[in-house]
Amino acid sequence: MNPNTFPTKGNLILAKNSLSLARLGYGLMDKKRNILIRELMGLIDQAKDIQSEIDATFTEAYRALQQANIEMGINYVQEASMTIPLEESIKIKARSIMGTEIPLVQYAAAPLTPAYAFGDTTQSLDEARVKFEKVKDLTIKLSMVENSAYRLASSIKKTQKRANALKNITIPTYETLTRDITNALEEKDREEFTRLKVIKRTKAGQ
Repeated sequence: MNPNTFPTKGNLILAKNSLSLARLGYGLMDKKRNILIRELMGLIDQAKDIQSEIDATFTEAYRALQQANIEMGINYVQEASMTIPLEESIKIKARSIMGTEIPLVQYAAAPLTPAYAFGDTTQSLDEARVKFEKVKDLTIKLSMVENSAYRLASSIKKTQKRANALKNITIPTYETLTRDITNALEEKDREEFTRLKVIKRTKAGQ
């Protein structure tokens, strides 16, 4: 038997302190969960907006690319595309939301002036390049938002699990323990009071 469950005043104090801490912990877990849920809802809305913008920009980019292929020929457009440098400036850092690490993507934006010659190309190719550059920027942003949403969802699940454990197991356990020890101590006090009365009455009758 756990000695901490014995009906003593010391164990009663320990049980009440544990109950108080469990309730405080549940309150903090519940507050953390609500904050994370609000953050997640904001990210979901943000992801939807970015995805819609990507879809629209992709449509415009492919339309401009198709026009450039018609005007300059597919082979020439392919050669011009080879002058676009690879994206190697992306760096991933992190920020914390209620203890949850959220990715923060940093990268250097591409220069406005393309590497190919303006005189040998048409406006449609420039439009396609600008649109695809925008798609790249939006895709990087979307990846950060979606990754953040995934991590927040995982953290919410863990927080909910801990909050449920406190609410449904830990808190009821200490409530029961506190009540049982209190009842046992009160019963012991009543027995002691009765015993003293009997002793007093016996002495008075002598």
